[in-house]
Amino acid sequence: MIRLSGKKLWTVVLFSTILFHCSHGNIGFATFYERPYLPTACAGFDQSIFPPDNLFAAAGEGIWDNGASCGRLYQVRCINAERRRACSDPRKIILVRIVDRAQTSVSRPVRNGAAVVLSVDAFNAIANPQQDLINVEFIQR
Repeated sequence: MIRLSGKKLWTVVLFSTILFHCSHGNIGFATFYERPYLPTACAGFDQSIFPPDNLFAAAGEGIWDNGASCGRLYQVRCINAERRRACSDPRKIILVRIVDRAQTSVSRPVRNGAAVVLSVDAFNAIANPQQDLINVEFIQR
């Protein structure tokens, strides 16, 4: 059995609280892609699949699920990034629809390897526009 002194115990408790307090979904990186948005993987260039608020995304390989992610809705929340004040409001959650696959998208992501590639409107809704890569929590709805 490991015994911790008062100060060490509080450090462990504080660290655990910070690490585990709000993570209820998957954690990953998000970036964005710019116009023209031409979804090929989910709808074969059918732009009618875009939601009217332009809050949509392309699935990274981790959530692509052999195309089953097409049309799925995800709640996305900005957690942080390399630069300070990356998130416009860390409590804000947006709902995005998967309309494409990031790896085969005609419009290329600003950075590769993201879990989710957001439209510019979706990215700017949760992050400051100076960012190009943010940490996000995302949950399928």
